[in-house]
Amino acid sequence: MPTRNATIEEAADKIHSAAIHLLRYAAKEDAAAGIGPARLSALSVVVFAGPLTLGELAAAEGVRAPTTSRIVSGLEDAGLVRRVADAADRRSVRVAATTKGTRLLQRARRRRIDALVRLLGGLDAGDVAVVAAAAELVEAALRTAASGRGA
Repeated sequence: MPTRNATIEEAADKIHSAAIHLLRYAAKEDAAAGIGPARLSALSVVVFAGPLTLGELAAAEGVRAPTTSRIVSGLEDAGLVRRVADAADRRSVRVAATTKGTRLLQRARRRRIDALVRLLGGLDAGDVAVVAAAAELVEAALRTAASGRGA
């Protein structure tokens, strides 16, 4: 019988592999958004966590500030984000999504979800419930880790 750590290791390996394949599967829908993956990713962060400074966005995306600045300029040129003065520090600017940017992101997210609905549609109801429960457990573990109580 495997030890608890071996079982956790196996589960982690399966989640890792499934997550990569699942994201690649869903990302096939992103071309319809009409902007590249880096811009779509940054727009997603701004829509869900913004308004953010360029530094905060760079940290969230795991890229350097000059890269973020180029991405934001492209999003700004497309009318998807705008730079706004920080209310607390007028010397600082924040990147905020425009209505157009929010709508584009919502449509892109809907296409990804629809693709996953089609994928999961081949499972029976019991298996769908297991997938939903597993997703909830993974999200709970992530919340615990983010709060500093986890690994």
